[in-house]
Amino acid sequence: MNKALAQLLVHMDALPKAQQRLQAARRLGQAQGAAVTALYGVMSHFVGLPFSPEIGPGIASALQDIDDQRRQLARSAFEQALSTPGSAVEWAEIHQDPMMAAFAQQAFYADLLVLGQHDPATASSSGVPHDFAENMLLMSGKPALILPHAGIPPDVIGETVVIAWKPAREAARAVSAAMPLLKCARRVVILSWSGDDETVLGKRLDLRGYLRLNGVQASGLEQGSEPSALGELILSRSYDIGADLLVMGCYGHSRAREWVLGGTSRTVLESMTLPVLMSH
Repeated sequence: MNKALAQLLVHMDALPKAQQRLQAARRLGQAQGAAVTALYGVMSHFVGLPFSPEIGPGIASALQDIDDQRRQLARSAFEQALSTPGSAVEWAEIHQDPMMAAFAQQAFYADLLVLGQHDPATASSSGVPHDFAENMLLMSGKPALILPHAGIPPDVIGETVVIAWKPAREAARAVSAAMPLLKCARRVVILSWSGDDETVLGKRLDLRGYLRLNGVQASGLEQGSEPSALGELILSRSYDIGADLLVMGCYGHSRAREWVLGGTSRTVLESMTLPVLMSH
């Protein structure tokens, strides 16, 4: 239990930030002795295209050419990344729709996903749905390391880790998934707000004790009452601490066939400037 990671699955598209994700995954794979697979997955230009008799073979062929060129750009970035230090990595592609369902099925066989934060500036050219990361957390049930589109050094992830803790399933799963990284961290800080676990008579278990039993020494910072703008505060505290990794649960619920993120999770995913390891 809580051994080193064995399989990483990194999401690839044709944008430059995909190469950064790949580099980070290779560094992490090398540190953990894990296999790394780069899976190319974007939505085809045919998806969402309204049916029209005017869309003939010529237009269909042109759209296919665009999809092929985008795939080749991603493959070229992949090949270029292999010339830099890091673990070996395998290439794979999704050639079917719905793309997210196919990616989630492959995620079943990974210990950790390496995904990118949605970037509004490149949304129109990425071919990746804006809610890709949170849907992968929901659909696969697997934890994900999400990298900010602002850019971070791929070799500095997990030296100073902040755990945004609350006694909930999602946070507990995130901590368990992050354990291989926590064991390698130089500093671990727990941020928690009021909302204690249920009262227990006798020996009471807690997060610091759990981490200590797993070889992780953590300091705790009780933050008082939970504020309304918790997401902003978590990111602010992480910045003040100098964290290069945030570990937290991803909270949300299903409503009318739609996945609705909780306010804190949504804020962090939209405004994050450091890598975030999340689990649902």
